[in-house]
Amino acid sequence: MIKTYNGSKLGVTSSHRRSMLRSLATELFLHEKIETTLPKAKELVSYAEKLVTRAKKADLNAIRAISGEINKKDVVRKMFDILAPRYKERKGGYTQIIKVGTRRGDSADIAIVKLVV
Repeated sequence: MIKTYNGSKLGVTSSHRRSMLRSLATELFLHEKIETTLPKAKELVSYAEKLVTRAKKADLNAIRAISGEINKKDVVRKMFDILAPRYKERKGGYTQIIKVGTRRGDSADIAIVKLVV
């Protein structure tokens, strides 16, 4: 059987995974730091870095593409007004994962994902 998705499936359907990544990315760009489980953090970094790279172009196509992924207008505006100029000279590596420990209830590995300043 050929696997068509290269990332982790996270134990959910593809629509749920896409919705979850959009939600996590929105909160990451809004607060610039979030806490989540390690597998979700690893998937989020890949997703968020692609969005920031797309936002750096700052043309109409990029605005429409980002607006299609991020549903909050204030977050989209923040991406183009604050985050894209911040990372204009940077080639990649806009996010950072910091392992914090394990969650008490189910011993899941917890990590903080934050935007590099």
